[in-house]
Amino acid sequence: MKCDVKDIKLAKKGALRIEWAKEYMPVMRLIETRFKKEKPFKGIRISGCLHVTTETAVLAIAFKAGGANVLLCASNPLSTQDDVAASLVKHHKMGVFAKKGEGRATYYKHINAVLDQKPHITVDDGADLVSITHTKRRDLLRDIIGGTEETTTGIIRLRSLEKSGNLMYPIISVNDADTKHLFDNRYGTGQSTLDGIMRATNRLIAGSNFVVCGYGWCGRGVAMRARGMGANVTVCEVSPMKALEAIMDGYKVSTISEAARGGDIFVTATGDISVLDRKHFELMKDGAILANTGHFNVEINTAILKKISKKRRIMRDFVEEYTLKNGKRINLLADGRLVNLSAAEGHPAHVMDMSFANQALASLLLVEKRNDNMENKVYPVPREIDDNIARLKLKSLGVRVDSLTPEQSKYLASWEVGT
Repeated sequence: MKCDVKDIKLAKKGALRIEWAKEYMPVMRLIETRFKKEKPFKGIRISGCLHVTTETAVLAIAFKAGGANVLLCASNPLSTQDDVAASLVKHHKMGVFAKKGEGRATYYKHINAVLDQKPHITVDDGADLVSITHTKRRDLLRDIIGGTEETTTGIIRLRSLEKSGNLMYPIISVNDADTKHLFDNRYGTGQSTLDGIMRATNRLIAGSNFVVCGYGWCGRGVAMRARGMGANVTVCEVSPMKALEAIMDGYKVSTISEAARGGDIFVTATGDISVLDRKHFELMKDGAILANTGHFNVEINTAILKKISKKRRIMRDFVEEYTLKNGKRINLLADGRLVNLSAAEGHPAHVMDMSFANQALASLLLVEKRNDNMENKVYPVPREIDDNIARLKLKSLGVRVDSLTPEQSKYLASWEVGT
């Protein structure tokens, strides 16, 4: 079995951590039990490009229990948990190609390694598998049934591909499921981003001027958690609607240039490029901290930051201090990559339970519909799957909810009855 992990001796530690995560993923445990019994993925090759974490391991194990041949690589060079990768190889006989801190060349070598099995299904976090199959590995397209996508950034890329008429196989947008983005993006990103910043810096959040760039679901979660810890939060947005929402939610809203002068901690969560740029760096006060929780390391213009600096040094793990030519210092966390996965452990298992339940059931749907001639477009997760995951999660929490009476259901479906 081919693989490329940092240290197979870490497997025992990884196994215990996977077991811990699985304890908090009751929906995925139910799905794994079902897959093990039904074997819906027998003969199916699944290639995943995901953050190799304990929670991802639970998904991969469920796929294998369902009969799939699973290969896994990292969707970010800094997000791999090496002990988890080792455990998947040693204890689950799974081909894993991921090392924390891998360089760009190794990153793409690993992507190609998981594609070498000629997958039937791609499971993406950022659309890199789709990108490679559509550019450099087009020979693989004839075998692919479809794919799933986990993130906002990936869906932006895929919708652009669809709009241009160049998307070559159907994709299910896991990110658009309510049981994904309303919880994973907001509560998962909010908690794990603050966790990453605090682990990297040991900085007190209370009383700090905390600037959140982007007020999508991820930005909302970060702003909410920062305020909850006592920070003075400013939101920066380009969308008038989201800016209004931020104001109504009680945040100060300004341009980044305005916020740059007084901010202590800056977090980007937009999915766009050069959100923090030269004009902002030059306005920042001495000691400002920059972090990114958007998918790719393009939101903070690190190339320009290096260019306008006269000195760089590593101050702590995942903290690099840049001394600008004007003498002011700026601290960049995790090289501008996902701070929550680089400097911390990513989203808690409790919330990833729902996200990966969507991945598992969306992949199952692709297999079930493989002979239905699905169009090459981006599909939402069906409402019945989304609702079922919510019901299962509530059940696992011991929470009961009411049901509509027949009279209430009829009223909501009719137009005849008025005031």
